[in-house]
Amino acid sequence: MRIEPVDAVSWRATLGYPALAILATLAFAGVLVMLAGANPFAVFGLVLKGAFGSQFAFLETLTRATPLIFTGLAVAVAFRAKLWNIGAEAQLYIGGVVTVVLGTGALPWAGFALKPAIIVAVMMAGALVLLVPTLLKSRFGVDEVVTTLLLNFIVLLFVSMLLEGVLKNPMGMGWPQSRRVIEAASLPKILQGKRLHYGFVLALVAAISVWFVMARTTLGYEMRAVGHNPQAARFAGIRVNLVLVKTALLSGGLAALAGFSEVAGLKGNLSLDLSPGYGYTGIVVAMLAMLHPLGVIAAAIFVAGIFVGADSMSRAARVPSYIADVTVATALLTMVAAILLTRYRIRWR
Repeated sequence: MRIEPVDAVSWRATLGYPALAILATLAFAGVLVMLAGANPFAVFGLVLKGAFGSQFAFLETLTRATPLIFTGLAVAVAFRAKLWNIGAEAQLYIGGVVTVVLGTGALPWAGFALKPAIIVAVMMAGALVLLVPTLLKSRFGVDEVVTTLLLNFIVLLFVSMLLEGVLKNPMGMGWPQSRRVIEAASLPKILQGKRLHYGFVLALVAAISVWFVMARTTLGYEMRAVGHNPQAARFAGIRVNLVLVKTALLSGGLAALAGFSEVAGLKGNLSLDLSPGYGYTGIVVAMLAMLHPLGVIAAAIFVAGIFVGADSMSRAARVPSYIADVTVATALLTMVAAILLTRYRIRWR
């Protein structure tokens, strides 16, 4: 058996293999449901109903998809340039820290000036978090997978220290949480009485902006060139290390916006349970979207629908909601195989 690159990727392979990956994922999930003693079709129907069967369910799915769009975009941008950013979770929490520091009264500005200022500061903080592993990679050849992964734990411990110290809410009855952000720093709700906030609109704007950068700018071309072949890009005159730095700044800033949207739009304050793993799930979202910025929107809604629908399904069908986690993990593996089959062919001798 020999694996060879495909000269020209056809549109049939581009659409067909990811579709087969999703079908394989659903088939595997169906087997798990049967082992749990339930009807797969009934369970899938309950998941679909729980995620999209009512206005409340649909809005809840969009709310859960908002941080996943940001982290999915961050991963997609970095992976496109072969910068393996596994630290979106750290960048998310740093974004939450900056939001709380500036949004609890440190800047006595009106909302039309305060929110843009916080967004800029949040993106700069997230960019700096990813910049350190990128510089270690470009200057000393340090594997960024290890450094970004370890930064997740370092930042989480740092946030824990802050919540037990300077950021702790004195009126929080001893709980490790920050003070609530002021109204001028909060993202308003799209519909009164619902949880969906304007962070979702910001995520859509970010996805469109990233698509434009990737498809219509010199930076996007350089990022793709470095991702395909850094040696050839360097031979063509592209400053590879500078492109990696720019990619890191954009990727880290996008992931940090997830923390901003969760604190300013949903939670209202910072706590250690701000993210149930949005940074890691962003990797699944980016791979399901095949690193396409606009595809990240659909992939994030799909993944969020699985989690939201699984919570409702678990109560109705008495099937463990952990099947959702297994399904998402399986989707990642099958999509990686689909990307491999799209770009390479297997020769048998």
